[in-house]
Amino acid sequence: MKRRILVVEDHEDNRRIMRDVLISGGYEVIEAVNGAEGVEKAASGKPDLILMDLQLPVLDGLEATRRIKTQSAMRKTPIIAVTSYALNDDNQKAFAAGCDGYFSKPISPRQLLATIGDILAKLGA
Repeated sequence: MKRRILVVEDHEDNRRIMRDVLISGGYEVIEAVNGAEGVEKAASGKPDLILMDLQLPVLDGLEATRRIKTQSAMRKTPIIAVTSYALNDDNQKAFAAGCDGYFSKPISPRQLLATIGDILAKLGA
């Protein structure tokens, strides 16, 4: 069974790139275009891992992460922050919100797939 990854990203080009990389890596992809939709799809789609943009409309990625992590069924689901707005303390804010990893855009497809594989292997997923 393919592992399911939720991509929460408001820019279509970025979603397409991540979707293509993840599908080529053998993953099933669910997509959300804002933070509120990401919270909803995390609950309904039961992803194995979430890639969360931090700069999102409706609900930013930090708050979406906090809300996802408060759901008992989603508490252990790894969330990787993916952002192009990378300031010195953004990674600290992401980890404080509950993220389990952090990537600055542009992403390296190989590094992203390797990180996802490592995280899922540690979870036994």
